[in-house]
Formats: sequence, structure tokens, C-alpha cells
Amino acid sequence: MTAHSQTIRPPAPVHRIASAAEALDTARRLAETFRAGAAQRDRERRLPWREVEEYTASGLGAITIPREFGGADLPLATVAKVFEILSAADPSLGQIPQSQFGVLAQIRDFGTPVQKARIFGDVLNGWRIGNAGPERTTKTIAVSTTRVEETPEGPRLTGRRYYSTGALFAHWIPSRAVDGEGRPVQVWVRHDAPGVRVVDDWDSFGQKTTASGTVIFEQVPIDPELVLPVWSFASRPGLAGPTSQLIQAAIDSGIASAAIEDTLAFIRDKARPWHESGVDSAAEDPTILHEIGGLHAGLHAAQEVLYAAGDAIDAIGRLPVTEEASARASVAVAEAKILTTEIALEATEKLFDLAGSSATRAAHGLDRHWRNARVHTLHDPVRWKYHLIGNFELNGIFPSRHQWN
Repeated sequence: MTAHSQTIRPPAPVHRIASAAEALDTARRLAETFRAGAAQRDRERRLPWREVEEYTASGLGAITIPREFGGADLPLATVAKVFEILSAADPSLGQIPQSQFGVLAQIRDFGTPVQKARIFGDVLNGWRIGNAGPERTTKTIAVSTTRVEETPEGPRLTGRRYYSTGALFAHWIPSRAVDGEGRPVQVWVRHDAPGVRVVDDWDSFGQKTTASGTVIFEQVPIDPELVLPVWSFASRPGLAGPTSQLIQAAIDSGIASAAIEDTLAFIRDKARPWHESGVDSAAEDPTILHEIGGLHAGLHAAQEVLYAAGDAIDAIGRLPVTEEASARASVAVAEAKILTTEIALEATEKLFDLAGSSATRAAHGLDRHWRNARVHTLHDPVRWKYHLIGNFELNGIFPSRHQWN
């Protein structure tokens, strides 16, 4: 268990991306750089400090900020494609900024004008947003013992959070907590505030460089202006949950895409044909051709459902968001999450089946695709996505509204 070893650079104004085409071009340019060191970073568990700074400066972290606050307000299908591109290069670098987009969607749904101006402005000025994730010792991840307490010196935040993706690299760390009346709130805390400690104790076998470890709050002074009364939003439909889930699905789609590309390259350049196949190269093996066809069909189907879900959320957001509309957004994203989860796991498993035993050599680093897919797809259980869709379609039951729906 170690504290972070590098100092976060002070924020600086970022490039203002103006269009979807520019966002995708920027993502592709960064992906070329990120891809080159991905296997080594995974092998050595070297945290991507330089890469995170490059991503921030590019302006990609600000592409969903509304136009009236100076952002490009790009379509969510474009956002999904950006995360796919980055995650195909290095899914840890795709996951690190995902929390930022989820909480920006919450601010968009429920923030006051003052909160919106402040947070959106900070992001445009290079502030990164992390996440103080769920607690590990409670009965469920929805239960919080992290508390805001009133003191003679003002409100203070105390608690211990885990699964805090992006917090190590962040300037703002939002956290769930309960107020003095036991009601859920979201508290925004600066990384450099007294009493904040970010610990790099993430030790999963996949997504190894997301630094999704522990954040400790010890009597941290907080700004009352940056406390969102989550309890008062429970009955108000919004789109923050579906937006967050869309990005999770896009990360899995990117992992699948990378695994398939590496499978093709290995089969073409390194794999040997099975001795009974009667062909001169593995790329001519009819059983391999069949499986590659199935993988591509599965990936493309998942991608189309993913982009359609982004379009559906955007269309719903252009109108007053009703309970039914919010439910339909959650259902659309659940369908995408199912398909991207399944193709990510299938593609990363079949890589070895099709490429052969030599593909398992550590020097190739191909095991990282399966490890990353297996870990990231556990973000929330996909079996509950089937339940969500079935209960909506059969019984007309709207999904619960939270960050995982």
C-alpha cells in the first residue's frame, strides 16, 4: 500500500474541441501514443501520469459540457466512440476518465446554476474529476458510512472509500456520504484539501493501472456550495445513470476490438495451421475463418446497439425527461451493456483458442486483454441487465435510478 508518488500538475486551460470529427481525430491520435506502451505499463504496473496529462490537455474530457457554459456538447454516440478508441489502445486509460463524465452528467441533471458554472468552468480550465467509490465493508455498495458532520469550524467529511478510479490523478474528488439527518449527499472535495489521503492499493489482476484504490477523508473541510442533496433527486428522473453506463459499455467494446485486432495479427504472422487442415497458413483454416466471422458480427452488432443507445439518450435529453423516458434510456443502455460484455469476454477468450498455445507466451502480453475484460465487465453484474430489460418489457416495471442503471 503506497501513497501516490507523483504530484498532480496544477490545472491549465485545455484545448476547446469544436466538433465530433475533431474529437474522434484527437482520440485516434492519442490512441496511437497510448497503444505503444500499454503492454509494458500493464506488465510493470506503471501508472500513466504522462498519458493522463496528454489526455487532459487534448480537451477530450470537456466534450460533454453544454454550449451555454463554453463546451461542445457533443453527441453521446461520439463520446462512446472516443472511449472505444482510447480503450482499444489501453483500457485503463479509457477507464480513468469515465468517472468524470458520470458526475458531469449528474451536475447537468441536478446541479444549481452556480454549481454548473463552477464545475463546468473548472473542467474547461483543466481540472480533472475522479471518484471516491463505494465502501468495501458495508452490506451493499449502496450503503455509506462516510458522513458530513457539522462542527464549530464548519462542515467536515469523514470516511473511507474504495474503487476510486481516477482519484489518484484528479483535482476534484466527489464522494457519496450521508448528512447529519442520514440522507445521501454528494460532496465535492479538492484532492489537496487537508485531511484527504489517496492510497494506491489497487491490486486487481486486470485494469491494473487505473489506480482504483482507497480514498480516506479525515475531518476534511468542505464547501457547502458543493454539496449535492442526492436525497432530494430520488423522485426526479434524469440521464446521469444511463450516461455513465454507456461509457462503461464503450470501454468493453474497445477491449473487444483490440483483442480481435491482435487475434488477426497473430494468426496472420505467427500462428501455424493445424496439421489436419490441409492448408498452408492458419489464415486459411476454415474453422478459424468461421470463428473470425462470428467475432466481427458480434462486435459490429454490439457497437451499433451502443451508438443507438447514445442517440436515444440524446433524443430523450432534448425533451423534458419523464420517468418513462428515463427508464427507456436505462433499457437501451442495458442492451448495449449486455452485448459489449459478451463480445469482450468472447473475443478475449477466443484469441487464444484461435491463435494457439504460442500466443500465451508472456512476451506477447496478450493475456492482458482477457484480464482487462474480465475485471472491467464486473463493474456491475450483467445478469441484472437481463433482469432490468425483462422486467420492463414484460411487467412494465421501470428500472431503479442510480449510477449503475
